[in-house]
Amino acid sequence: MSGIRATHELHARRFSRNLGVAVALAVFVAVVFALTVVKMKRGDPLQGFDHVVRPGMEVSGS
Repeated sequence: MSGIRATHELHARRFSRNLGVAVALAVFVAVVFALTVVKMKRGDPLQGFDHVVRPGMEVSGS
């Protein structure tokens, strides 16, 4: 009994596709992390939109 061999051409294509998806996901996570670190280091106030008017977030000049 030789056991199960995963050397079929389909397995190679699936592995390369999965590897590509994994690399793309890792790049996306790295970009989001880098942008977060840069924003934190610049010292910008981390204010989000929470349906409350804040004077610091208003656009002046209108």
